[in-house]
Amino acid sequence: MPFPHIDPVLFSFGFIVIRWYALSYVAGLVIGWRWCMAMARHDPNTPAPELYDEFLTWAVLGVLLGGRIAYILFYNLDEYLAHPLEALKVWHGGMSFHGGMLGVILAAWIFTRRKKVPFFAFTDLLACVTPIGLGLGRCANFINGELFGRPSNVPWAMIFPRGGDIPRHPSQLYEALTEGLLLLIIMYVLSRQPKIRARAGILSGAFLTLYGIFRFTMEFFREPDPQLGFLYDGATMGQLLCIPMIVAGIFILVWAIKSSEAKAAESPPPRGEG
Repeated sequence: MPFPHIDPVLFSFGFIVIRWYALSYVAGLVIGWRWCMAMARHDPNTPAPELYDEFLTWAVLGVLLGGRIAYILFYNLDEYLAHPLEALKVWHGGMSFHGGMLGVILAAWIFTRRKKVPFFAFTDLLACVTPIGLGLGRCANFINGELFGRPSNVPWAMIFPRGGDIPRHPSQLYEALTEGLLLLIIMYVLSRQPKIRARAGILSGAFLTLYGIFRFTMEFFREPDPQLGFLYDGATMGQLLCIPMIVAGIFILVWAIKSSEAKAAESPPPRGEG
């Protein structure tokens, strides 16, 4: 299939340039912020919606700083050590989702401690809306013709401008559909279950586990970063970063289930009518 050439620049006015990639970040954060507030308004067991309003600035800083720092450390450290000023040029690209996620988690941990709000009760709603930004970001990667897939002869393979003359998997769209749309639907369905919403941590653990599995799987279709190539036993950096994420997600799930069961066992049984 021919690659649909879409201008990465949505519009420009003088020195002001708005790119699809930047717009995906803004849209993901804004839509996620409004969705969190809407869910919090309809569930008395979650933190107040005003807290998510206040957390938006924290989330922006967590995504940008965490995503950029992790990309520098894990994906292109030698290049940035040789040219340190390039680290400030975020408009040239170079963000890591794993780093952005860690940045938001750290920001949420500090924020909830300051506000005296249960950490997992707060992050459960964040976990439900994160796939929005993931899906939009992968669509922006596709528009940019970057992070393309490995060579393939499937009927829908594309020749990407930066990928030579070899047809490749449109792996950005695979990730948009799995890590974005499919994960969003799963998280929405889980969040609608009262028993799950009542157990703080299950949604957070489910997101970490499912995203890690989806991303690990999609990496088999994605071309490794050229400056890294394949690493240990043919694994990519993305796959290696997903392993601790999956382990942490399973641990949180088990902890959340056992913790809620222990609390239920400690609660006195309801009295019958006398």
